[in-house]
Amino acid sequence: MTIDYQDFLIEKTHDRTFSGFDPVYMPDFLFPHQSALVEWAIKKGKAAIFADCGMGKTPIALVWAKNVIDKHGGRVLILTPLAVAAQFVMEGKKFGIEVTRADPDNLPDTGIVVANYERLKHYDSSDFVGCVCDESSILKNYSGVRKTEITDFVRKMKYRLLATATAAPNDYHELGTSSEALGYLGYMDMLNKFFRNTMNNSASGRHRGQVIKWRLKGHAERPFWRWVCSWARAARKPSDLGFDDGPFELPPLTEIVHVVTVSKIAEGMLFELPSVGLQEQRDERKRSIKDRCEKMAVLANDTTDPVICWCHLNDEGDMLAKLIPDAVQVSGKDSDAAKEEKLLGFQSGKYRVLVTKPKIGAWGLNFQHCNRVMTFPSHSFEQYYQSIRRCWRFGQDREVFVDIITTEGEQDVLKNLHRKKGQAEEMFGNLVAEMNKEMGITITDDHTKEMGVPSWL
Repeated sequence: MTIDYQDFLIEKTHDRTFSGFDPVYMPDFLFPHQSALVEWAIKKGKAAIFADCGMGKTPIALVWAKNVIDKHGGRVLILTPLAVAAQFVMEGKKFGIEVTRADPDNLPDTGIVVANYERLKHYDSSDFVGCVCDESSILKNYSGVRKTEITDFVRKMKYRLLATATAAPNDYHELGTSSEALGYLGYMDMLNKFFRNTMNNSASGRHRGQVIKWRLKGHAERPFWRWVCSWARAARKPSDLGFDDGPFELPPLTEIVHVVTVSKIAEGMLFELPSVGLQEQRDERKRSIKDRCEKMAVLANDTTDPVICWCHLNDEGDMLAKLIPDAVQVSGKDSDAAKEEKLLGFQSGKYRVLVTKPKIGAWGLNFQHCNRVMTFPSHSFEQYYQSIRRCWRFGQDREVFVDIITTEGEQDVLKNLHRKKGQAEEMFGNLVAEMNKEMGITITDDHTKEMGVPSWL
């Protein structure tokens, strides 16, 4: 048997590796952009969907999982951050899709099983035909235990779906670890194929105390994004995929910066100056805890509406819980059951004010009933973005207010956060644009579909 060399090369490209099937279940409750993403992901078999908060990743995941089960039988496991598992069960009831939080030793014969990432170690991958990783940015840490655990768990599964709103396109590590979890190029293979580093070798992480930075090879930018397009789809809104935005327009977002005066000046200083370097910024944060927390408490106590207070230090959380009488604090020392009860209690209106850290409660949960967010700045744009998007998301019908409480010494932290914000917006826009080129979609400045149809339809 002979084969044309050009056909041989095409067959070797990743965008031809469709290992799934045609959908057998496509409900009418899905919006057009959701149907398109579901259909592509089912046909792909192993896929990633990077869709912004509120675009419907939960119904997409549920319909994807039901298709796998209806086609092949067996079970599909959905992994979620803490407290989001209960949310999946509730969403499943709303859409008429049964979702079970089952004991690992008492699994149903067939169906969708949902569990927190913390309980993954209790499950056997051979009991499932497919797996969904919700908020899959958990894979970001390429050397982390959780990333290794998840990648090993899904390694032999034919059907895999990653879903997240924050696969930062300027964080190539996350794209590499996502590809590896799906069974495509490994993390290091991706780096060596498309990138070069500051040490001009294959090292990753640190070398002799220096952080190794990776940059796309000059000739590899377009091939790299084409490769990402072969296994992932990204969208901030339906029009990014060529569909009408309809009800998916976000309400206004207003950021208000409050610069408080620190009562305890740094030793040897007559007045406050911007902190230079991480150590000075840490010292500033510790010295100003009382002043910053008192300001946040005044703002939270000055309204009867629901409020989320995000903090980064245990002492901040403890002080805010004391200063705000009707606040509930979710801290690291709480059991998983206690954390879930408090987070869902805030969601249901049982508690008016929620005090917690972004790394505990900023992923996956829907808090559209709240439009007032208060936070202290940090260098992590991802944490800031996710904490804001718990409230400022599609489905929110009120203007969202974000109070950022900072000090004169932390001005550089705030500037760095805004710099990363602009960089992320630019890079995500480039990612969407490259994907649209590959899908045959042209988006004009007024976000209307000018021509073409996604290639998977």
